[in-house]
Amino acid sequence: MAHSDNENRAFLPLNIAVLTVSDTRTEDTDKSGALLRDRLEAAGHQLAEKVIEPDDIYRIRATVSRWIADPDIQVVVTTGGTGVTGRDGTPEAVTPLLDKVIEGFGEVFRALSFEDIGTSTLQSRCVAGVANGTYVFSLPGSSNACATGWDKLIVSQLDNRTRPCNLVELMPRLLET
Repeated sequence: MAHSDNENRAFLPLNIAVLTVSDTRTEDTDKSGALLRDRLEAAGHQLAEKVIEPDDIYRIRATVSRWIADPDIQVVVTTGGTGVTGRDGTPEAVTPLLDKVIEGFGEVFRALSFEDIGTSTLQSRCVAGVANGTYVFSLPGSSNACATGWDKLIVSQLDNRTRPCNLVELMPRLLET
């Protein structure tokens, strides 16, 4: 079980970009994007940018690529487009951009999600990986799924105080400064 070393390490805030993938959501109706923004800020991180893009592989890829290339952004979190219906294409947009896929993220997310939604979790194609030193997490579009992903997986891995290990320790751009 992971634990935190709050006494011996100072927290390192990260710049995190949030992308909501949806053909129908607006800033007023984007509950999942708002949840992620609120959660990352409550954890002590900064929102670098928040964007809503339609379910279009090339628009998703362009936005995520721009953030991956930005040296001031350490993490990208997307929500939406991970299902199995018509225009769901976030995994197809994001995966080719990744230098390394973190297979365990999807596996653990689906195991945790199974506790809440049972076998419906099989429809989740959430993915995570690293590209150009930037961590990318693609979550389903429901706010419950975003809460599960952030609260039970992502937040502790984006905290350099998490032991025995965390993703922040592996961020060369952050550690060089």
